[in-house]
Amino acid sequence: MRRATCLALAVLATACGDNSLTQGEINDATARVERVAASAHVVRGALEVLGLMPVYSCGEPRRSFLNRAVEGLSATVSCATATVSPVDDVTDAVVVKFADGGCSVHGLRLTGQAVLEYRGGEDLMEMHADLRDMTVDGQPLQAKVGYGTCSDETRLFADVEGNVPGRAGHSFHVVSNVGKREGLPIIGGTSLVFDGPGELTGPSGTDRLTFTALEYEVGNYLPKEGTALLETSEGRTLKIHFQPVLWRVGKAEITVDDKDPVTVPVLR
Repeated sequence: MRRATCLALAVLATACGDNSLTQGEINDATARVERVAASAHVVRGALEVLGLMPVYSCGEPRRSFLNRAVEGLSATVSCATATVSPVDDVTDAVVVKFADGGCSVHGLRLTGQAVLEYRGGEDLMEMHADLRDMTVDGQPLQAKVGYGTCSDETRLFADVEGNVPGRAGHSFHVVSNVGKREGLPIIGGTSLVFDGPGELTGPSGTDRLTFTALEYEVGNYLPKEGTALLETSEGRTLKIHFQPVLWRVGKAEITVDDKDPVTVPVLR
């Protein structure tokens, strides 16, 4: 994001005209874009944890699926260990522990442990993951993520909160519904698509945040496409619309209130 921010400042500073942004608005927009991106990155990290385990295979006994899944995890992520233990008659828990030095997974550094509970099986499965003993890129997680499957609709969710990385005095809370791409649940694939509301809180108050079809590709810091809308405590709006251009190069159209929008090149 640091490179993208420098580019944003260079482009925004060249704006001119009666409806263009002032330098103060440029500085404020840049800081807010940074906080939105840093918060979304942590949410993405929480969702990536789901990709460590395959999606439950409907119709398969729960325990045999989990035993096979943890063996696969140990084979593909050597710095993580996983164990299965029963919780009750219809629930099993998988505890995933990362090495003391952490694990690099999809461009993220994961430390600590995650507890994944699988309830049901064959006809209906609910998976809930408690990630509150984990960090993503050094950022402690207050996160619960999960999915429901084997019914008419596959549901995925994330409830994540914490401090905005690198921005002292700022915190966030995002409740996201994870989408689908090409008919498959976005778990363990090459991208994540999520929608949902959130909040960013800082010294000046609480801003409302809404993600719409925000898509991340594995290993990228910034979204490939989608929209983030920030409604500030001062009554202003900041809309960031991401679009792909070439490979990891994209662009973001930034609109503040009813000012003329500006387009900023970004490197995801």
